[in-house]
Amino acid sequence: MTNPNSPSPRPGVRAVRRVARNGQEPQALPLSGQQFFSPCPRGLEAVLADELTRLGAQDVKVVPGGVAFQGDWKLVYAVNLESRIATRVLWRVGHGPYRKEDDIFKLAYGLPWERWFSPRRTLRVYTTAVRSPLKSVDFVTLRVKDAICDRMREQTRSRPSIDTANPDVRAHVFLTDRDVTLYLDTSGDPLYKRGFKVAHVEAPLKENLAAGIIMLSGWDKVEPFFDPMCGSGTFLIEAAQMALDIAPGLGRSFGFEKLDTFSPTVWASVRDAAAARAQPPRELPIYGSDIAGREVARCKENLQAAKLPWVVRVEGADMLERDPPADGGVMVTNPPYGERIGEKQELAAFYPKLGDLLKQRYSGWRCLFITADTDFPKLIKLKASRRTPLYNGALECRLYEYRMVEGSLRAPRAGVSSEE
Repeated sequence: MTNPNSPSPRPGVRAVRRVARNGQEPQALPLSGQQFFSPCPRGLEAVLADELTRLGAQDVKVVPGGVAFQGDWKLVYAVNLESRIATRVLWRVGHGPYRKEDDIFKLAYGLPWERWFSPRRTLRVYTTAVRSPLKSVDFVTLRVKDAICDRMREQTRSRPSIDTANPDVRAHVFLTDRDVTLYLDTSGDPLYKRGFKVAHVEAPLKENLAAGIIMLSGWDKVEPFFDPMCGSGTFLIEAAQMALDIAPGLGRSFGFEKLDTFSPTVWASVRDAAAARAQPPRELPIYGSDIAGREVARCKENLQAAKLPWVVRVEGADMLERDPPADGGVMVTNPPYGERIGEKQELAAFYPKLGDLLKQRYSGWRCLFITADTDFPKLIKLKASRRTPLYNGALECRLYEYRMVEGSLRAPRAGVSSEE
């Protein structure tokens, strides 16, 4: 932890010279043992922890809403590039107790921001509070911004400009009832913004939540995969990228490229290794359909932007009228759920028909539905083999799994959470 009263770096961290003034590499990257935190959709913390462990993270700890871990900057580059579940990768740069706003100002002012980014970069500060006794989160944000800018001006005779729309550097403040933690954001835009989706629908499912649902389904990347209500194609694109081992961040830039700890050489080695591992596009047993022609068009547009135009087969069709695309496989979809009276009445008629369809035509399929509609399980009239609590942003949902097999249900697979 950084001493808030000293500009010296933490023990175990070599001093880092600035990079981008003349394009030179930094003299050294921070050693291993840096502390990071990755938030993720609630309900996917264990999935993210497994993913981070596979990528080489150390001291991985699950907490509500995310995962804390340790590692070096090469790991940070890999997590940003490779993680399908993380929302961000935050570098912990300061931590301490507080009682009032001035305590937070002093902690922030004591950190060596000038060693981490140039005052020519633009800045935005974000604050999140859980049970904080302070009256105004906005005032905390202002005080941290002032501390960073005052420190920069003292050390460099210049200060960063504030950009709330598209900042170069993002600082995050997290308050509990007694402690404050300060982070620098290494991701920039949220990691679920893969960099290719051009056509959106009214209520999209975030890409990292979709990826997590696919992982929870147990899909083996070989068996048929089907989304019969595909919308803009989020499930289909995530599944195709998984099957082809395409790193989700290959099409975008990251916040760590704006920090003075950035090593272009190390980043190039991480990125090039991931690009070389990706398989060439080929036709996969991944299928999508939607009853709305405009959604099919949006889905195809997004597949084109993701360079997967003929990898996935998409058609316009009513799920209740079409046949399954294969004799068995995994169906994952986000069915409609409405709040208006007319929508509720339509869905009350649709869900029982959906349940009948699954019984009649989908023997051999594992069918998963993510929904916030609490009437869904009773209206579909099927016994779920698994119910997993998940959150789509602030919206509480359930992931229902129905295994359409003849005879008795098999025991649930290990490693997937269940809700009694």
